[in-house]
Amino acid sequence: MNSYRIGVMQGRLLPKYMGRYQAHPLGYWQEEFALARALGLEFIEFILDHNDVEMNPLMSEEGAREIKALSDETGVRVVSICADYFMEAPLSSASPDVSARSVEVLRRLTQNAGRFLGVRDIVIPCVDQSSLKDDEEIERFAGKVLPLAGLAADNGVRFSLETDLAPRPFADLLTRLGSDVFSVNYDTGNSASLGYDVREEFAAYGKRITDVHIKDRMRGGGSVVLGTGDTDFDTFFALLGEVGYDGPLIMQAYRDDEGVAVFKTQLQWLSDRLGLSTQR
Repeated sequence: MNSYRIGVMQGRLLPKYMGRYQAHPLGYWQEEFALARALGLEFIEFILDHNDVEMNPLMSEEGAREIKALSDETGVRVVSICADYFMEAPLSSASPDVSARSVEVLRRLTQNAGRFLGVRDIVIPCVDQSSLKDDEEIERFAGKVLPLAGLAADNGVRFSLETDLAPRPFADLLTRLGSDVFSVNYDTGNSASLGYDVREEFAAYGKRITDVHIKDRMRGGGSVVLGTGDTDFDTFFALLGEVGYDGPLIMQAYRDDEGVAVFKTQLQWLSDRLGLSTQR
């Protein structure tokens, strides 16, 4: 039986930053480490936003070392980063200025995350405005990320791709990229919302999954409390066990304005489902 380890998407245990559903909580991110430890969580998946990117601690050695110090103090590790920056400034952008700036951000992020934090996965979202809609966008994306594959490998980092592609086109993208540096971020809620068959997804790329976002959504709809949407968690966890997944389960679950109470309820649901014990 797999022994899964649970983490939280940054900000889920804190008041919303500027009212945003998901964002790096600039100025008070430090508080979440102790809260995560108190809940028995092992990880925080850090966020890199487009807004105020240069103020994010991930973008400097000093900031990365501050993260590492808090991680060492609390035992809550940062092994993955959700680089939402690239939703606003896609690496596949047709604008040379936008894509060049994004490449530089990814380069710095990869160096700092690998060298100072020991991060294993940088999640690159290719959804919504950064969705890879056609072959031209896929080729532009590949042209920007492939030159960074060596840097990622040297720093022990994978580029974990979160896409809205159907199973076979996603597998084709991984083949196009070639390197094992490129892996899969699997989002349980997004797949349910898109109506994809979890069996087909795992058949196409299950062994390439290195980061998991746990959420629940209605088909074609938004995020709902875990266990109340259309995500087939039974099949998902059965298949996850079959491929021997040993990475984190990052709770990116539904949140309300208060945050912590609804998170605790969903953490209990997930822990009970997995047969885990957590400190609450």
